[in-house]
Amino acid sequence: TIQADIIKQKLPDAQHGFAARNFAKYSDEMYDRLVTDHPIDLVRYQVANCYAGKISLINSGGDSSGTQDDVRDAVRTAVINKRGGGAGLIIGRKIFNRSFAEGIQLLHDLQDVYLDDRIGLA
Repeated sequence: TIQADIIKQKLPDAQHGFAARNFAKYSDEMYDRLVTDHPIDLVRYQVANCYAGKISLINSGGDSSGTQDDVRDAVRTAVINKRGGGAGLIIGRKIFNRSFAEGIQLLHDLQDVYLDDRIGLA
């Protein structure tokens, strides 16, 4: 309805959102039979909710701590996003809070995930 080109969401870390927020009608089967707590399954569910995948899902890269954990977390998020059917990441803070050389290296590491044919849909 809004004719979005992309939809940006945080990488999901839990399900049962409708039940926890008492937001809308839902069936327990949605949580028990259709999706698991595995991060790739949760991204698949996000993609399905992006108008059945007609609009690309971009996951946010998360907070930047300025440590080496940022690289690990960003690459992990990229792999989960790609394997779940997502279209990419928004990672500005993780890159811009580093030195130029480290930021470029992180960018290359993330590009490698999306260019690697061995990492496919799960």
